[in-house]
Amino acid sequence: MQLLRIDCLGKILRLEGSMSGWQALYWDNQLVSQIPASADPAESTEHRFALMTGSGEEIECVLTLSLTWQPFNLEYELAVEDQKLGSGELVEKDIETQVVENVVKQPNKISILGMASLGLKLFKSAKVIKVLFAAGSLAAYSWLFSFEFALALILCLVFHEYGHVRAMKRFGLKTKGIYLVPFLGGLALSDDRINTRWQDVYISIMGPVFGLFLSLVALVLYWLTDIEVLAGIAAFNALLNLFNLLPVLPLDGGHVLKSIAFSVNSVFGLVICVIGAVAGVVISYYFGMALLGFLLAVGSIEIVLEWKHRHSSQLLPLARYGQVVSALWYFATVGGLCWVIWILGQQGNSALALPLQILGS
Repeated sequence: MQLLRIDCLGKILRLEGSMSGWQALYWDNQLVSQIPASADPAESTEHRFALMTGSGEEIECVLTLSLTWQPFNLEYELAVEDQKLGSGELVEKDIETQVVENVVKQPNKISILGMASLGLKLFKSAKVIKVLFAAGSLAAYSWLFSFEFALALILCLVFHEYGHVRAMKRFGLKTKGIYLVPFLGGLALSDDRINTRWQDVYISIMGPVFGLFLSLVALVLYWLTDIEVLAGIAAFNALLNLFNLLPVLPLDGGHVLKSIAFSVNSVFGLVICVIGAVAGVVISYYFGMALLGFLLAVGSIEIVLEWKHRHSSQLLPLARYGQVVSALWYFATVGGLCWVIWILGQQGNSALALPLQILGS
């Protein structure tokens, strides 16, 4: 991930690194210094490198770093010819707002592929595609269910994706809007890259949080008016968002729990994650949601198996506080959605009980 981006002699000096200790230093996109990964990476490192000026003169430079990952803190000092050129300190907030350098890729020599790539970009950026996808989704869901149910489902999908869009905008990310894909749901797209695990957690979970809010509002309105369509929206929207929180990539829950697991830098922390996952499975079976418990178990095992690759991650890990907040937020959202489904499943209405029956299958 990009750790540092500063000016050096009129050009950009950029530092890339990972928790494994690997670091690469680029000046004007040219590699000038590199430190290999290590089983026991040091907190203090030094990059010594030489730069060539326009007149052909060689200048000796030294970049001294003091780096801790959790909580993130980077102190640096840049010296040129033994003269201090700059220094500073970066924390997680600085990484969140940092502009990520996009590596320039060589153009494809095959013109057909180049034209196809250009066509795909135009396809993704055209506003008319959003309308076509939305119309296709409405037609597909109307064919499967009914026109009224299709409208309600699209409302739920849009509200869920709007939660992701609002989260992206909170971090200053440019959004491309919401796309409804027939039979697959919805997508909220952005051209910008995220830099931290907290951004991944926040953006991923805000979709289901907005979904939970919509279900709760629909449930309250149902209690006040006895209009059953509102209860149906509350129940099926809760089921839709609950499945989005399963710990399986690329679902939202997979992003949240992977971010937590990949930020845990000790076996003790991993044990706590496993205990939390087991508790979620046990609670699911206790309330008769066997399918939910099974999927939680499968997804959690997948994430635990990937834990060993955490040091190669390109995202800044969560601090201990962030890990706890993310876990509590995740389980509270899952619990709220399960509560809505369980409450409506006790109403004696076979249609409203369907989401609970699906989870109990």
